[in-house]
Order: sequence, then C-alpha cells, then structure tokens
Amino acid sequence: MAGVVDVQAVRKARRAELGAFLKSRRARITPEDVGLPPGPRRRTPGLRREEVAQLSGIGITWYTWLEQGRSINVSVQVLNAVARTLGLDQAERAHIYRLADVPTVPSVYSNDPLPEEIQTILDHLDPLPGVVLSARYDVLAFNSSYEALCPGFLVEERNIVRRVFLTPQCCNVYQHSWDDLRRMVAYLRGAYAKNLDDPGWQEFIEEMRVESTEFASLWERNDVAVPRSRTKYIRNLAVGDLEMFVTSMTLRAVAGAWVQIYTPTDEAQWAKLHQLLAMSSDERQRPWIEHREMAHVAG
Repeated sequence: MAGVVDVQAVRKARRAELGAFLKSRRARITPEDVGLPPGPRRRTPGLRREEVAQLSGIGITWYTWLEQGRSINVSVQVLNAVARTLGLDQAERAHIYRLADVPTVPSVYSNDPLPEEIQTILDHLDPLPGVVLSARYDVLAFNSSYEALCPGFLVEERNIVRRVFLTPQCCNVYQHSWDDLRRMVAYLRGAYAKNLDDPGWQEFIEEMRVESTEFASLWERNDVAVPRSRTKYIRNLAVGDLEMFVTSMTLRAVAGAWVQIYTPTDEAQWAKLHQLLAMSSDERQRPWIEHREMAHVAG
C-alpha cells in the first residue's frame, strides 16, 4: 500500500548504518591511541572488535552483534561506554543514539561561543529584530533591534521561559494568551525529551515547576509541539504595543539552537518600530524604569 512505512525495514536499515558507522570509527583509532601495545601486524587498520569491547566493559559477542546490525536492546550506558572508547564527539554521539533507536538522545548543545558569522547575520537583519535561542529558550545572541524591542528578556538570567512565567504581567514583554503559554511549554516538553539525561535540564524544569504554578499546570498536560511562525503582541512602554509576525527557523549550524525574527504586521506597526529604533537608549529605558518605580518599588 502506497504511503505505508515498513517500520521493521527502517529499523533494520538504521542498525546496518549503526554497524557501518561504528566500524568506521573503530578503524581510525590505533592501539597506541588508547594505551594498548601495538602487537603483531594487523590485517585491517584500527582497533579490533574485542579491544573495543574490552575497553568499553562489554561482551565481545554483544559488541560484534552491534556492529553486525542485529536487533538487540541497547542501553544509554553501553552506548556512552562505546562512544568514550571510540572518542566520539557530540554530534557523533547523537548520531549513534538515533541509529540505535534510543529514545533519549543526549543534548549536543555546548556552551561554546557561537560562530562569529551568526552575529553578523543578525546584525544585517536590521531593522528586523532577531534572536538566537537554545532549545531551552536561553538567549544566545541578538541584534540591536531585538534589544530595543524586548529589553525585558535581556535582564538577569537571559531565559525567555523564566522571564515570561516569572515576570508580572504589567512588565512582561509578551502579551501572552493561555494558548501562547501552552505552545511554549509544549515545545519545551518536546526538547526536554531529547535531554532527559542532562542534569541542567532536569534542574531547570523542576525550578520552573516550583516557581510558577501556571508553568507546572501546563507541564502536567504533557503536550508537545515544535516552534512555529505566528503573530505575537509585544509590550513596549516606550511606543506602545506592537503586533509582530514571529518567524521561527532551526539553526543547523548550532546544535539545538533556533532563530526568531520579528516582522511588523502592517505599516502602522512598522512606524512604531522605526520610532522605537530612532530613540536613544535612555529614552527607551525611561518608561520601564518609571513604571517599576511607581508600580513595584513604592508598593
């Protein structure tokens, strides 16, 4: 029947690809690389299967079956041991997890600086506000237009989930509806499923559940989603509310990262954005400072 996916055939193909990949990684490592004596002349380059098994603390028969693409159960711990022995980098580790059909794919996000060209691209989007986010909604990079539009997201810990759920509504950058919040948490839930072994993710989710009853309630729904382009209403006390179309795009050059670009929905919104960008930094910040002094500090 057209359109029907043969799950078993796909699984078999993945296992075959996994075996070929492991064999290729094994071939690039010499015994000296892992502290083993070179031994007698080898017919093929790299480590032998029994050496990989020994160094990984697993059985030679089991590892042989893994390279042969057999349908055996594979645990996270065993894959991690093999990955360490073969010296796999983050992208390679994620690759073997996917091929082994392990539901939990470890995060390949790192704290390394973003490539310089990413900031250059953001800067050339001007006057469109642009921001790069991690899968956990951490702000990784932004341009000056985004800084003018969403200053509330760039204070304290630069994490949009924290700012949206833990900031009073009157000071919140997003004029969010319940559905907006539901979608945000649903995307976070989907990303979390790929990082279940990451203590940083676990701590972040637990803190949010404790600090925000609204977040906790939405988290319990177990909804999942992916980022999508949609209209958002942005609160900016310097020029009033702006209606912006938010375009979301995956940034393949940085694992787990994605880009949001804000475009005014009509001429009136463009006029507000240009007015905002023409202001000095002090002019843009003053209304927010005055609001906090009147509505929060005095209270």
